[in-house]
Amino acid sequence: MIRTCAGFTALQAVYEREIGYLKAHSVRHEGRPAARCSATQAASTKARMARALTSHLARCPECG
Repeated sequence: MIRTCAGFTALQAVYEREIGYLKAHSVRHEGRPAARCSATQAASTKARMARALTSHLARCPECG
């Protein structure tokens, strides 16, 4: 397990919270176009989170 700083943890928490909201919306509105849109947004947000965290690890002296 890698050591991470508070900034990494905070950034990850923000993205995970947003992904959770989008997934919950998708489940709540299952079978409607809004559900598919939320599911798609959740997937793209997950990819953005991965890019942001990777970028953070590359730049942060404490994490990387």
